[in-house]
Amino acid sequence: MEYLNGIVERITYNNEQTGFCVIKIKSKGFRDLVTVVGNLSAVNVGAVLHLKGQWRYDSKYGRQFSVEDYRETVPATLAGLEKYLGSGLIKGIGPVYARKIVNYFKEDTLRVIEESVEYLAKVDGIGPKRLEMVKKAWQEQKEIKNVMIFLQGNGVSTAYAVKIFKTYGNDSISIVKNNPYRLADDIWGIGFKTADKIARQIGFEKDSYERCRSGIIYVLNEFANEGHCYAQREQLLAKAAKILEQEEGLISSTLETLVEEQSIILDEGNALYLPPFFYSEKGTAKRIREIMAGRKSLSCRSIREITKGLQDELGFDYDQIQLEAINAAASTKFMVLTGGPGTGKTTTILAIIHVLQRMGGRILLAAPTGRAAKRMSEITGMEAKTIHRLLEYKPPGGYQKTAENPLDCDVLIVDEASMIDIILMYNLLKAVPDEAAVILVGDIDQLPSVGAGNVLRDIIDSGIVTVVKLKRIFRQAMGSAIIRNAHRINKGMMPLLRGGRDSDFFFIEEEDPEKIAKTIKSLCTKRLPRYYKVNPLEDIQVLCPMQRGAIGAQNLNLLLQESLNPGSVSIKYGGAFFRPNDKVMQIKNNYDKNVFNGDIGIISNIDTENRIISINFEGNMVDYDTTELDEIIHAYATTVHKSQGSEFKIVVAPIAIQHYMMLQRNLLYTCVTRAKKILVLVGTKKAVGIAVSNDSIRQRNTLLAKRLAAGQ
Repeated sequence: MEYLNGIVERITYNNEQTGFCVIKIKSKGFRDLVTVVGNLSAVNVGAVLHLKGQWRYDSKYGRQFSVEDYRETVPATLAGLEKYLGSGLIKGIGPVYARKIVNYFKEDTLRVIEESVEYLAKVDGIGPKRLEMVKKAWQEQKEIKNVMIFLQGNGVSTAYAVKIFKTYGNDSISIVKNNPYRLADDIWGIGFKTADKIARQIGFEKDSYERCRSGIIYVLNEFANEGHCYAQREQLLAKAAKILEQEEGLISSTLETLVEEQSIILDEGNALYLPPFFYSEKGTAKRIREIMAGRKSLSCRSIREITKGLQDELGFDYDQIQLEAINAAASTKFMVLTGGPGTGKTTTILAIIHVLQRMGGRILLAAPTGRAAKRMSEITGMEAKTIHRLLEYKPPGGYQKTAENPLDCDVLIVDEASMIDIILMYNLLKAVPDEAAVILVGDIDQLPSVGAGNVLRDIIDSGIVTVVKLKRIFRQAMGSAIIRNAHRINKGMMPLLRGGRDSDFFFIEEEDPEKIAKTIKSLCTKRLPRYYKVNPLEDIQVLCPMQRGAIGAQNLNLLLQESLNPGSVSIKYGGAFFRPNDKVMQIKNNYDKNVFNGDIGIISNIDTENRIISINFEGNMVDYDTTELDEIIHAYATTVHKSQGSEFKIVVAPIAIQHYMMLQRNLLYTCVTRAKKILVLVGTKKAVGIAVSNDSIRQRNTLLAKRLAAGQ
């Protein structure tokens, strides 16, 4: 074991997930800065470190000091103090104020902040608000450092210390010591595996009840993340036994206890649910039947006469299926309108709205995402809201629109209904009055919802609601190669890949992943913007089957950010640099901020002093501090799954054998139908063929269709 002392000059790399850092320190006896690597995520620039570890030689980076343990002391020099305070350690003190404070208080700076923080008001520019911010941040960073030291002492990454502290406050260490598995339940981003690692270091046995309980809950959550509402007993036991490395007998006995205490719900003899999914599924079936049984608020006076008058007025003849849809919308309580692109869904929705309005109906329009709601508003000329906004979600109270305070409408029309998961659907239907009618509009051939359930397909498969499927592709739509090819793909036929100069569907053949990535970069940054006179940030979206790999969303985001937004002002998080004008996506529902999984925004401002990033989500300005940056990712490129409910002027998509596991017909179909004006596929015909021929849609564990059919 060797020892090294020095002052942190800069932090070259910091992986927030693992805690691994590369830092440069100034050390006595060394002419150049020394590279230090290891778990150092609690360290700030300017800190004085006493390091214990070993020297090693890296073939790429040269000589490095690999840390196994370290101790930190406060900086001894004024320059070190200034660096230390200005490093982002304390919100409210950036480089500018660090210099002012150190110039004013000299060697007494840290003592003043620790013992007499109110004296900082003597420094020019520090008012009551900033003073309070500094006071709070200093106290928090001390507590956070205690949590970090505790976690680090147990051989675990300290990257989540801030989140732990925000959740538990000063009780953080005692809670973690008593039951570290609570972290997996309470803190987004900390899963069972991380909590298990902490628990094992603290001394929890592999067969402890707490560990088995947490492992079973984790497995059920994993099933939910894959789209399942429940797990079958044998599925759950097998997966939990593998993860926990325990006999199924022990897991089975723990499971029985969880079922007895209703932490897990057993239904139909073999289906094991987490409570939110069970009550949402059962509640959705109950609400659909109650709405269907409720009295109609609109009289069915002369629907045919109203429709004929509308056709005469608009000079438009609806076909037989469209007329059937209009009649069903006006005469039934619960209806599904489905169909692919170009089949007249938009025209039919407009006709339904006109007819219902002439019958005196009060209509509300909604969609799962902001982009889908905006498109619905543009099409109809009426206000359309996201489902969350329609239900008036307000933290911490939750949805304001409920069974006790229902929506004020006669008809609710919901577009992009294939995206709605079981929990959101239940909350929506709870707020619909029994006398109102519901019309769900969606394309069931697209990918199912990201969340658990297969709600739209289950409602159709139940056979108890009126379903109208539009099949005819209208003549004007047949002029689009995107629409023609979408229908060919849906029928299991190869799309026509040879597009002329004036086509809207293009295929560029390339096999090598590195060359595919370069081609996509060229298309997005030069060729398409130049030819179509579009803004690459607003009008072009890269859609990928997967996140990882040379042509996955992660790598393409790095390439595109480097070309489209190479600015110098940035905040680093988890190996990524966030800059003003970056295109980003929210990846979890955040009800406090009123932003939701899949929302795309643009970074409008970065406050490096206070470590705050401001993002504009289509008019909704939201601030994030650095501890919340795991909720956003770059979105120059994103996955096809995350694009559901959105349309983009131009879509560019890689499709290669490297994506073999994800090459499915509904994924390719969803990708193609996201393009409004132009689609460019880059890859191989073989990969396209694999996707088209693979119609093995993965079944999801749901009982909604059965519950609806059985009247449960």
